[in-house]
Amino acid sequence: MKLSPNLLIGLTIFFIVLILAVFAPIIAPFDPVADSNLMFSEEPPSARFWFGTDEQGRDIFSRIVYGARISLTIGLAVQLMNTVIGVCLGLSAGYLGGWWDEVVQGLTNLMLSIPTVVFALALMTILGPGILSLLIALGLTDWAYSCRISRAQVLSHKGQNYVQAARTMGFGRGHIMFREILPNIAGPLVVVATMGIGSAIMAEAALSFLGLGVVPPDPSWGSMLSRAREQLMTTPWVAIFPGLALFVTVLGFNLLGDGLRDLLDPHGKARRA
Repeated sequence: MKLSPNLLIGLTIFFIVLILAVFAPIIAPFDPVADSNLMFSEEPPSARFWFGTDEQGRDIFSRIVYGARISLTIGLAVQLMNTVIGVCLGLSAGYLGGWWDEVVQGLTNLMLSIPTVVFALALMTILGPGILSLLIALGLTDWAYSCRISRAQVLSHKGQNYVQAARTMGFGRGHIMFREILPNIAGPLVVVATMGIGSAIMAEAALSFLGLGVVPPDPSWGSMLSRAREQLMTTPWVAIFPGLALFVTVLGFNLLGDGLRDLLDPHGKARRA
């Protein structure tokens, strides 16, 4: 089977970010918080400081490496929460129908009408800054896409023969939804979840940029960009490298999701071609 270029590039970027996150203490040459020396404040990129230093003399490369750990952890955890919520609601709404389907559709339309960052921002003002608050806020605000897609897939599958056979054999609703239908609709959900990781990383960076995400001095790409705003003209490397890390990571997950869509839906690939 020939893999698409998007899938290969996305997998490469994902594994690079994963290696940086897992082996951050080994890869980073300096401690991202403790190794602060004003004598090396705002040093340009050099052999010692590959990406330069910030206003406190901290190595930007080391902070980006540790920031990959935070971004990937939050992205995976948030998207896992969103997928579980969305799939459970979508499966039950599509299969059970009736008043429950109307309630779920109403909630889904409401969530889709409000930008994710705006809703998360409102929750963060109540919960306060911090990683746990960030996980809760983002994990409860971006499940609508998974819900809508899973509901649509269930509606197209629940009348098929294998579902009818499961009913005839006396299996309950829970078994039919999660053991029979869910494995057959997993492909589109995997694609949505993969692309959602990139969206979650962007949302975390946006909230951290606004001061409501990861609390300094913990390294976060969003908070690094926020602190670099006033130094953009004098020390551009302080903003360029965290921005590139964020851009490449989100691009990688989008390419990975696009490649998985081609791999899991060859008919859709033929139609697009």
